[in-house]
Amino acid sequence: MSGYVMENDTIAAISTGLTAAGISVIRVSGPDAFCVAEKIFRVKNQGKLQKLSIAGVDSHTVHYGYIVGEDETILDEVMMLVLKAPRTFTREDTIEIDCHGGIVVTRRILRRVLEAGARPAEPGEFTKRAFLNGRIDLSQAEAVIDVINSKNELALKNSVKQLNGRVQTEIVEIREKLLRQVARIEAALDDPEHMNLDGYSDELLSENAGHLSKIKALLATADRGRLLKEGIRTVIVGKPNAGKSSLMNALLRYERAIVTDIAGTTRDTLVEEVNLDGITLQLVDTAGIRETKDTVEQIGVDRAKQELLQADLILFVTDASVKLSTEDRDILAEILATKENSGAKVLAILNKCDLEMVTTEEHLQNAVRNGMRNHSDAREVLREGDSDRVSDIEVLSVSVKEVAGIEKIEEKIKSIFFAGELRNDDEVIITAERHRSLLSQAEESLRKVQDSVEMGMPEDFYTIDLMAAYVSLGQILGEELDEDLVDCIFREFCMGK
Repeated sequence: MSGYVMENDTIAAISTGLTAAGISVIRVSGPDAFCVAEKIFRVKNQGKLQKLSIAGVDSHTVHYGYIVGEDETILDEVMMLVLKAPRTFTREDTIEIDCHGGIVVTRRILRRVLEAGARPAEPGEFTKRAFLNGRIDLSQAEAVIDVINSKNELALKNSVKQLNGRVQTEIVEIREKLLRQVARIEAALDDPEHMNLDGYSDELLSENAGHLSKIKALLATADRGRLLKEGIRTVIVGKPNAGKSSLMNALLRYERAIVTDIAGTTRDTLVEEVNLDGITLQLVDTAGIRETKDTVEQIGVDRAKQELLQADLILFVTDASVKLSTEDRDILAEILATKENSGAKVLAILNKCDLEMVTTEEHLQNAVRNGMRNHSDAREVLREGDSDRVSDIEVLSVSVKEVAGIEKIEEKIKSIFFAGELRNDDEVIITAERHRSLLSQAEESLRKVQDSVEMGMPEDFYTIDLMAAYVSLGQILGEELDEDLVDCIFREFCMGK
């Protein structure tokens, strides 16, 4: 954390939502926190308001009293927590005022705190001070905001593990071993008479392979981590009146999208989130894709095609009560092109199976096979007879109107993306893109070490890449980081945290 300037002023902010509630919490942290509190807090003694000498009270105690204005007028009846450094979140003297939860009274008390000598805290500044004061590392600080923003139980569980130092533990262990390797090489190079590196190359290769294995294991979780943190971008596409909006409503369990018998009712994209047994889906209902001269509808069609490019999962909805049309096949071609380029998962949904089925699952699978023949990599697959790759787009028959088969879709989504793997309580999952990038840099550096050893390069070449890996891993924890980057990370926090 070299290069950082420690803040010596006292900050304050409202740490609860500004809304009508039972209580609100105002947090004050810094060297003058107790002085600020003594200026505005009063206790009753024999019917008279008196100051509380905070120096004379124990840490981590709660005191009943009143917040007063400059003229000693009572502003509110409160409970005040006294938390003495270093046993606080920021490792600074801290005061927390629990007042009544009205917007006006909460803002008035905050204003009184500021009048008494504190300044308004910036977003994430309390957590930033916890980081700068060495209470938590940067990976734990980032986990704080992930806990706050968790969209489901699995994301919350993983964020809590990171907050408790699980990522830190993994990284620190590797870095300690890298540093020992560098120290051994440099010591031998400085004093070759008393230390030699005979046979060390094989030892280094073996230990380095272990580091690479651990880093690769962490990187392997990153894609799942992103889906866990942000949700699965699930784009529902199909021609007009296939049942896309009805499917969205069925997955949400309430009527969100307007549904009519008129083709083209949906003109724009509609985004909602649904929690699916611990997994978050970002459901995107799109306009029916077809050729149209309607300017507004065409904008919706273009947006639907753009959404395909951002999708993690595409739900292709077709109408089982009619034959597959040219529009269906064109949409399928668009989906297959997207799948080939972006790797999006695809489920084909055969809707309206409660009616007489003119299009069957076999018809739709054949359309998928024919569509794949239009793609270069698919031709080779078909020649080799790799049925698994050809049929990896599954077809599910449902009746959205009768709410039949919706559970099959939900179970298939969970199977496609996670297959129960996130139930492993011991696994550390990487959710931050910053962590993924730095782990990749460390992996590349360690691969260079392997190459140098195998090519018989001099030992001082090893230390360059070993130290590069050491630095990259250290940046995950917040070491040797640019101050502007740290500020950028904490600006993502909410006020008062």
